[in-house]
Amino acid sequence: MVLHKVSDFDPDYRDVFQGQDIKDMSVYADGSDDKVGSVSDILVDEEGRFRYLVVDLGFWIFGKKVLMPVGRTRIDYNTSRVYAVGMTREQAENLPEYDENQVLDYDYEENVRGVYRTQPVETSAALEDSAPLDAPVYNAATAATPAPVAHTRDTYKYDREPALYNMNDTDHQNIKLYEERLVANKQRRKSGEVAIGKHVETETARVSVPVDKERVVVERVTPQDAGRAVAPGEATFNEGEVAHMDIYEENADIKKEAFVREEVRVRKEVDHETVEAQETIRREELDIDSGNLPTDRR
Repeated sequence: MVLHKVSDFDPDYRDVFQGQDIKDMSVYADGSDDKVGSVSDILVDEEGRFRYLVVDLGFWIFGKKVLMPVGRTRIDYNTSRVYAVGMTREQAENLPEYDENQVLDYDYEENVRGVYRTQPVETSAALEDSAPLDAPVYNAATAATPAPVAHTRDTYKYDREPALYNMNDTDHQNIKLYEERLVANKQRRKSGEVAIGKHVETETARVSVPVDKERVVVERVTPQDAGRAVAPGEATFNEGEVAHMDIYEENADIKKEAFVREEVRVRKEVDHETVEAQETIRREELDIDSGNLPTDRR
């Protein structure tokens, strides 16, 4: 049978143990404060059933790790302890050493089971009632566990030995009480879109520009000494004498230029408001019916 580390088989294995991680829990001899070591890993079969705790026997045997069937453990969640039921130092020394790199075949498991089968462990009534008729059960009268039903590597099944592989839930029961809560989340969604653009409008503009134009004014006047005789040689009669004068005028030069008229700034502002919702939620409460028996409620 192939065994897997529990974290490789199911990363959410802690949910089975009330959200706690059995790894690194301290291991004690059952009914005492004698510390054996600590849990370093958990092994499950191909169907995910818990089969072994890998226990580091650092307080008993330094550097040795062994397999402990789950049926020989008792978990105390309040103290975060795992108790090894019926474990003795001598039996721990007889267990084959566990190496995570080795293949755990049938022969290796048989060596492990052989050590635990010799351990007298008192089985609770609930566990005995659930055991198959052909499974070995501890007999208080003989103070020994009878030999298991004959099997081979091809026919062996873990449920044939409930004393080794059934977890005794009568020693550690937990009831989860659930309640519903309103969890408020916000989702951002697009509610609309504002498009801001520009367009060109045309109009006729008029502008007045004053311009100057030159003209020639020919004016004939009578001088004050009109009728005076001139000296000989003063008067020259030149035929074809012409006077030239340049005439200028101003023309309007109209052109268009672009100027910044104004600037438009676009931004977003957030308006805050509170949205209220109402829902009916449920909550579980614990009902204890113990009759007249005393009950310790914590």
